[in-house]
Amino acid sequence: MNTFSDSVQAALHLITSFDHVLWVVVLRSLAVSATACLLAYGVGVALGAWLAVSRFRGRGAVLVGLNTLLALPSVVVGLVVYLLLSRTGPLGFLGWMFSFKAMVLAQFILVVPVVTALTRQVVEDVERQHGEQWASLGAGPWVRSLLLAWDERLALLTIGVTAFGRAISEVGAVMIVGGNIDGFTRVMTTAIALETSKGDLPLALGLGVVLLAVVLLLNALVAGLRLWGERRNARPVPVGRVPGALA
Repeated sequence: MNTFSDSVQAALHLITSFDHVLWVVVLRSLAVSATACLLAYGVGVALGAWLAVSRFRGRGAVLVGLNTLLALPSVVVGLVVYLLLSRTGPLGFLGWMFSFKAMVLAQFILVVPVVTALTRQVVEDVERQHGEQWASLGAGPWVRSLLLAWDERLALLTIGVTAFGRAISEVGAVMIVGGNIDGFTRVMTTAIALETSKGDLPLALGLGVVLLAVVLLLNALVAGLRLWGERRNARPVPVGRVPGALA
């Protein structure tokens, strides 16, 4: 008996037969990561765009701290959220521990620095090229940040896709604050770890295949967006058009 080939066949059968246990976990994982990323995207894009055009004392230290958070381990985020939401924690009254909301909060904290830092870099690069033009027209920092963000909306969409890939592939934070409860807080990454330790290789492998397919789809989407953007930018710009203006 070939354990690997048997597990692969069983895993593919679970996927194609729409096994209830497998697809419930998949859908919950997608829901958690999508919710967290939508919230993080709104906050991160606004904050990153503002940081790109604002100049204030201590900005360098803020940027260093922001870039440091990019390498923040997910288990550390999980630990911090656990301490905040525990019964004796400052947010214990919310009763979110081991719930969908706790996992969303953990992934939100994990993803916000990614969106903020990448947005800040993208908008600041455009600010160097066109910022003075907007400033000469009387646009303040917030207006310039919004205009420049709109001008780079394709790049910002790519950042959102990248953030979703970061969220859905992490395991430490959701394991700690979600508790990996069957039927409630079990997501793909935590289920893979648990089912592998239990010896249920077909289910673990099936979830792994779906997770890889999601990541592959995200990377293909990012590549497609970049290619479309390169072709779009290669088109001649009409004379007199102001960068960032609506088409």
